[in-house]
Amino acid sequence: MAATFFGALGADPDWFVPTELARGPWDPDACHAGPPTAVLVRALERALPELRLARVAVDLGKPVPMAGFRVLTTVIRSGRATGTSRAEIVDGDGSLRATATGMHVAASPVDIVPSGHGPEATPRLVDAAAGDFPIGPNVHGRTGFRDAVSVRYPPGEGPGLGPTTVWMRTVALIAGEVPSPFQRSCPLADCGNAFSRHADPSEVQFVNTDLIIALHRDPVGDWLGSRVSAHWQPTGVGLADALLFDDQGPVGRALQTLLLRPAG
Repeated sequence: MAATFFGALGADPDWFVPTELARGPWDPDACHAGPPTAVLVRALERALPELRLARVAVDLGKPVPMAGFRVLTTVIRSGRATGTSRAEIVDGDGSLRATATGMHVAASPVDIVPSGHGPEATPRLVDAAAGDFPIGPNVHGRTGFRDAVSVRYPPGEGPGLGPTTVWMRTVALIAGEVPSPFQRSCPLADCGNAFSRHADPSEVQFVNTDLIIALHRDPVGDWLGSRVSAHWQPTGVGLADALLFDDQGPVGRALQTLLLRPAG
């Protein structure tokens, strides 16, 4: 069976059981935020299927448990042109762990403007070379998210400190399902703080408290790219800002608000 972040859904389709590949780098009992974000996106897309999910804002209030969790979904507003939805992750005790708000828009059946608008040129996958995930072995020493990804770097780029451009591919989200393009973008979007860090985890912990993803078009292909710059402040507050792209050009942006604390 192919590797995935979550096992096949059982009799309760709203209950998700993470595989070890969904584990985060800090706490062995907590998920990396990328795969649960993709599950939240999955729920939002299903809440308003007649509209296109264009933006999701995720509040990562508490760690998402490796023991499993439930996703609850609500339609806040449904119109012909736009709509909003909300999804929540709750643990087995009913405690709220994370929330997501989705903005949905109606796509036009005919072209409004010619394609290709946008000033930013992005690298091509064919020019990239395989490299290492920027964060070394997990703090807890167990299998986790970094074992589920493949990474490639454009010429002149690498896993060092500072602004970084990178390509990344992950395993599928849920056993027996093909993830949507938005779902596939979530794990990469949540890695901006790792790819553009200003210190290594042995010195500073850089945990994102939220994740905002806005996609103006669906990414194409299994490999997705990110050009990310992080801004760390002495106050312990930071921001990671990433341009997301595929082999055809930009597809959107991802933002993370960071909590910076000394390691150990």
